[in-house]
Amino acid sequence: MRGNLFAVGVDLVVLTVRNDELYVLLVRRDEKPFEGTWGLPGGFVASDEDLPDTAARELVAQTGTGTAGRVSGHLEQLAGYAAPDRDPRGRVLSVAFLAVLPDMPDPDQPDVVSGWHPVADVTELAFDHAQILADGVERARETLEYTTLAAAFCPPEFTVTDLRRVYEAVWRTEIDPRNFSRKVTSTPGFLVPTHRHVTGGPGRPAQLFRRGPATRLHPAMLREPAVRVVG
Repeated sequence: MRGNLFAVGVDLVVLTVRNDELYVLLVRRDEKPFEGTWGLPGGFVASDEDLPDTAARELVAQTGTGTAGRVSGHLEQLAGYAAPDRDPRGRVLSVAFLAVLPDMPDPDQPDVVSGWHPVADVTELAFDHAQILADGVERARETLEYTTLAAAFCPPEFTVTDLRRVYEAVWRTEIDPRNFSRKVTSTPGFLVPTHRHVTGGPGRPAQLFRRGPATRLHPAMLREPAVRVVG
């Protein structure tokens, strides 16, 4: 029976959008295996923790967002990974979580080398983290089609243009601004007007919104072709 025992860990795919591009949080490993290689943040599950507790603890530790027991941003379970050879140290079951955060500064941790990296530039990662990252990005792309997750990438107040740029960054496509604005502003509960506007820029001041209570998009908004509405 001892040969069937697993260590259980959690890996985090933490995504944000900055400079109109999708970024992921990576940590450079300072010990073997894969010493010096970039990987996803994460850790082993403590004896008194459930999986979401470990994910929340690691997310707060790596990003400084939220507090123990209360995470700022979106966090959901992604998938489990337990290939026999995924970790040279032995059998390790990793449960991955997807986290979505607004753009934020690079982590300031003197004892951990970590930072935000453009997803498009990420190549080699430790363990099977490249596959986990790919799965997390695809989950985010799919979820944007039928939920209001895109607003989790935005600050508390944002414009329709800000929101459109999130979709364009995650989907890596261009979206017709008029069709997009019509779609998101006509979806009940998606956006709530703040009755405030962006000031100081050229042209007509853009209206500011905050995320509404809706969680689903009816009808859905599909990636191909850009902003194709289906009933």
